[in-house]
Amino acid sequence: MSSDARDGQPPVWAVVDTEIGPLLLAATGAGLVNVVFHATGPVRERALERLASRLGTAPVEDPGSPLLAEAIRQVEAYLAGERHDFEVPLDWSLISGFNRAVLRELATGVPYGEVVGYGDLARRVGRPGGAQAVGMAMGANPLPVVVPCHRVVESDGGIGGFGGGLETKRRLLALEGVLPEPLF
Repeated sequence: MSSDARDGQPPVWAVVDTEIGPLLLAATGAGLVNVVFHATGPVRERALERLASRLGTAPVEDPGSPLLAEAIRQVEAYLAGERHDFEVPLDWSLISGFNRAVLRELATGVPYGEVVGYGDLARRVGRPGGAQAVGMAMGANPLPVVVPCHRVVESDGGIGGFGGGLETKRRLLALEGVLPEPLF
């Protein structure tokens, strides 16, 4: 059982309508724990079931929760082009080991408007030749946008994959000035 459930404070969640589609944000007493793209219907329900299983208690829908308010404000400001960095506490409990090391390096070492290759990120965490493992870590990122896995690209100039879809990745990179704005 999570410490939040023992403390009587269950994890909370809300869906926020954004320019890149509905995002589910979930938080515990430790911080923002999950961001989920395309958070409608079955996607939202599966995400909530996974969270309940991983956290040991079902998250409660509470869009007005103080645990979520600042994260929602900062995500909206980022997507409006008004914010470049996130300053919200993060709950890293959904990820561990190599994946956590990679995501922490990404969060602190790849600033707004810059990109890094999968192989370069692997080298930064002491695993040269671990580009594929970095790709797996990006796919397992429970905090996309806030922990900016959209900033990880292929060494040959390709955009790479993205859990939120390639169009969303293009839009986020365009927002940061890395790619030109789409024409349509």
